[in-house]
Amino acid sequence: MATSSQQMETSAFTHRHFTQMAAFSSGTPLRVIAHVDLDAFYAQCEMVRLGVPEDVPLAVQQWQSLIAVNYAARKFGVTRQINITEARKLCPQLVAQHVATWHPYRFESRKILAAMKEVLPPPPLQRVEKAGIDEVFLDLSAQVHSIMLVSFPVLSAAMAPGADPSARLPPPPITALDWKSDHLVDLDEAEEIKDPDWDDIALSIGADIIREVRARVREKLNYTCSGGISHNKLLSKLGSAQNKPNKQTVIRGRAVARFLAPIKFTKMRNLGGKLGDQVALEFDTEDINQLLTVPLSSLKSRLGQETGLIKSMLSAKSFRPPIHTRAQAEQWIKIFAADIFSRLVEEGILENRRRPKTVSLHVRHNNLTRSRQIQIPPARPLDEFALVNMGSSLLTQIMSEGEVWPCLHMNMSLPRDPRARIY
Repeated sequence: MATSSQQMETSAFTHRHFTQMAAFSSGTPLRVIAHVDLDAFYAQCEMVRLGVPEDVPLAVQQWQSLIAVNYAARKFGVTRQINITEARKLCPQLVAQHVATWHPYRFESRKILAAMKEVLPPPPLQRVEKAGIDEVFLDLSAQVHSIMLVSFPVLSAAMAPGADPSARLPPPPITALDWKSDHLVDLDEAEEIKDPDWDDIALSIGADIIREVRARVREKLNYTCSGGISHNKLLSKLGSAQNKPNKQTVIRGRAVARFLAPIKFTKMRNLGGKLGDQVALEFDTEDINQLLTVPLSSLKSRLGQETGLIKSMLSAKSFRPPIHTRAQAEQWIKIFAADIFSRLVEEGILENRRRPKTVSLHVRHNNLTRSRQIQIPPARPLDEFALVNMGSSLLTQIMSEGEVWPCLHMNMSLPRDPRARIY
């Protein structure tokens, strides 16, 4: 709940900022971006399919490994890092459902996305980006812009012909924003006493939309999801993970520094692994707030222009316990191929003629990783069957080089479009 102290004379935002919302401009600070993330998705799929109540512990099993654990099981200490034998010791009543393919989950994912879109207006006001099988980004800027125009007639002046784009918007009406059940990141004391500005109102409207989106998925398909609402993808994704399950978090512009303060950037998507280690080593910190003080030009010069490029589309599995036979490895190659091909289709890579040129397979035995790469024939159809055959051929090559069993980790990867960057 926001309270008023003294009404501002003008908004901090301009006519241009407001009109840019209608064009989904990334340059406006009034932009509204949401991230919606299914809660323990694979586990929820099995709970819905089997009719398992939410308070019953359930895990999704592939051979001895766990690939998903619901929240009821997590209360017993069951995690994906342990095997099924250890899980049953911690939780004897655990429902362990074995699955061997991702296809049912892809089908459920499409149904969920369709339910979400039912709540949204048709294009061009709708902009949805599938980020994975269990998560989507929604740019709500244009939809929020249209709602603000109707709800606040004073804003129509910004859209009038000949309006000065640099002119400040009038202040929003003095009102207490109702955030309902949202989790708001706290403001510091100096910011808390200030009146809300148009960015707060835009996020409040966006939060209402996402609340309705999540409710539709729950009512129609019985899945819960969590949401994050802020002004860019990074913040909204961090927000959706903040108060799981089945809640949503709003990160207002004035709360960003406070929200990011305890977070290590090496824990963020696309900033872990080698890239995160490189950044931390170069700047001697994992603290986001310290990194934010570094000018962009300095980041580019010290890390290189190519840092941050998404190098590949990857499907991987670490084995606990290890696998010991080619037959087991072949089964995982089929799973990798199905996963990667589904993503190629869903992300429109094949339709847009951004066809990958190579396939790689990596296999880790003890502390040694062996890898091989093969060219994809240009005239050959790139489908699931072709990926399986190429993966099997690569496995044969790797096995000819030396011992691979027991195998601790295996992954298959395809290069991504070089124009795709982390968000």
